[in-house]
Parts: sequence; structure tokens; C-alpha cells
Amino acid sequence: MKKNILIGFLLLLTSACTMPAATPQVESPLTQTPLPTPTTVSVTPSLVPTETAVPTPEPPPLYFTDEFDSSDPYWQFTQAAGSSPPVIDFNGSLQIDFKSPDTWMVGIHTAHTYENILVAAKADITPDGSIGLICRYSEAGWYEFNISNGEYSLLFGSWLAPGVTKYVPIIIEENSAVSNSGEFSLFCEDTFLRAYAGGKLLRNIDVTNYGLTEGNAGLATASFVDTLASAAFEWFTVSEK
Repeated sequence: MKKNILIGFLLLLTSACTMPAATPQVESPLTQTPLPTPTTVSVTPSLVPTETAVPTPEPPPLYFTDEFDSSDPYWQFTQAAGSSPPVIDFNGSLQIDFKSPDTWMVGIHTAHTYENILVAAKADITPDGSIGLICRYSEAGWYEFNISNGEYSLLFGSWLAPGVTKYVPIIIEENSAVSNSGEFSLFCEDTFLRAYAGGKLLRNIDVTNYGLTEGNAGLATASFVDTLASAAFEWFTVSEK
């Protein structure tokens, strides 16, 4: 995956249809165009079937591995950009199929809040997309580590409004150890982020200036410009290290 494809996709989040050609500077935030306002549909109460309330299951332990054998109510998925929502399926893996290009999906596990953790996954994505991991997700923002074929990025993300995100690139680099398939991990420790792929440390970087100290863990995936993509997460793990 060429470097300009991923950078172009990140910069695309500032406009629903236009992709700048230049590489973004770290100081320049990227924004997304708000999604269309959903239409409210009224339903006559007498036509709504009575449903038995399903109790929310107990949350997993503080440190856990999810192999996606069944749906988990503690996963919350949010779409940014894109004209159609991705299709999400839990069936021995987490399958995310994009139905429109230029679409970003963030999945946050809300059961626990963490300070220093290792987030890891085994996943794959079709060539025209990216997969990622998230730590310290909160209202203040989050850290996101994305990989695509031959390239990776570390980002600072935040929500400006529902469906409207701002991404500040911390680092974007090409690396031969990065592929569209396999295990990768993000270690968030104090003021440092350590990104790994293919069993190799890609980057150890100080993020003191971004100021995030705690939050939820999660994952991310995206389809690029003018293409669709499908991602599959075989497992997702949160551990001390």
C-alpha cells in the first residue's frame, strides 16, 4: 500500500468528497464532514411486539481475550464518514464488511478503563483498507495505531460531533514488517506508545504533549478512497503486557 493512499484517506476525513494530495503535518488536524442527519420513524405503540428484557451479561475480567464467538454488549461501534454503515458479524471472528468507500469504523470495549495496557489482535484486511488498535479512549480523545500493507500510523483522535472526527498524525511511516494480515499490538505505558507488527517493534514514541492518561481499549478499521474493504479480527486481547 503506497504511503499516499493511507495519508490521503486520513486527510479525506476533512472533506466528504475531496482528498488533498500533500502529506499532512503533525500540527494540522484532520476533520470529517458530518454524516447526514438520520430520519426519525414513528411507530404506532400497538404495532410494537412485546419483548422480554434480556439482562446485560457480567463484564469480562479486567484483562481478557475476546475470540468473538458471540456478540458482546460491551462493544460499541461508531461510524465516521461513508454513505452506508458497515455490516458487523460475530461468528468465531469479528467480521466487518464495508458497503461504501471512505468509511471509518471505531469499536470500543466499554467494560473497563485502563491506564497502562497492551492491546493486541490477530486480524486481516483486504488490500484497500486498514486495521487498527486503540487505547486510552475517552471524551478527551484516544490513541490509534493503524496498519496497512507496508505502512503504519500512530494517530491522536477525537470526536468533534457525532460522526465527525479529528485526527492528528503523530507518525506515519513505511515499514516492510507491516502487512495486511497477522498479529499486531499497541503498548500504552505512561507517556509512551510502543507499536509492534510482525513481532517487530516499529516505534517507541513520547506522547506527553497529547496528555491522555486513561480510557477504554478498542479497535479500528477503514475502507479507502473509491474502494470497499472487509476486515476480520480473529481475537482481541487486553493485558498488562
